[in-house]
Amino acid sequence: MLLKASMTDFAYSTHAHEEYSIGVTLSGRQDFYTQGAFHKSHPGQIMVFNPGDAHDGESGEDTALTYSMLYIHPQQLAPYLDALNVHSPEQFRIQDAVFSDLAVQDKILRLARLIELKTGTSSEYESLLFELSEQLVRYQSNQPLFAESRRQQLLERTKDCLQDHYQDEVSLDDLCQVACMSKYHFLRCFKAYTGMTPHQYWLNVRIHRGQQALRSGVPVLDVVSELGFNDLSHFNRRFKPVFGMTPRQYQQLILAR
Repeated sequence: MLLKASMTDFAYSTHAHEEYSIGVTLSGRQDFYTQGAFHKSHPGQIMVFNPGDAHDGESGEDTALTYSMLYIHPQQLAPYLDALNVHSPEQFRIQDAVFSDLAVQDKILRLARLIELKTGTSSEYESLLFELSEQLVRYQSNQPLFAESRRQQLLERTKDCLQDHYQDEVSLDDLCQVACMSKYHFLRCFKAYTGMTPHQYWLNVRIHRGQQALRSGVPVLDVVSELGFNDLSHFNRRFKPVFGMTPRQYQQLILAR
């Protein structure tokens, strides 16, 4: 998936994606917080958010911020990583949130053009994605995606619980039982682990379930009903701060491709 965006006074709320989000800042400056630090992406620089990396985002200057962002699902990337001899492709992470690399920039923009113009063959697309993967492997993080400690295993269980019950909010007391932690200890550990509070994480899961339904062509009002939002206005208010457009605009953009 490709997203091309331009903004001046808009800000993304804290959220995370299930895909690798890999893009290039074209003009202006994007400021965001992720992985425990503030970052600034200037024109020509690469921005990367690994799956699950909580982040926000806003224009850092008065001039318009424009960028192109690719969203690549881990399952889509895994065969290329495996071919490149990456150990445990499902745990592959890119270390730097912002960096400069002309070769990576070239591959991203060429892929973006191929998707936007819809003129390339599947062979061209797959070849470019392999070449991009080849470049990104150089920035692989040594930090595993899933840690092995008992605490982190329990936090993964609470994430699974929130994902399984995205239509109905799970109580904080129930989550604490799953995590085997006291309430305030759990809140502190969950925020440190995911970058979001349990409530923010649950909302993020719901929005991404909605995104998947919209991409598959489910009517917007049916998505509102399935996700349990009060009405379309409520869904709009939750969706737009994450994707920069309303659900209807998003679906029209995706289905037109």
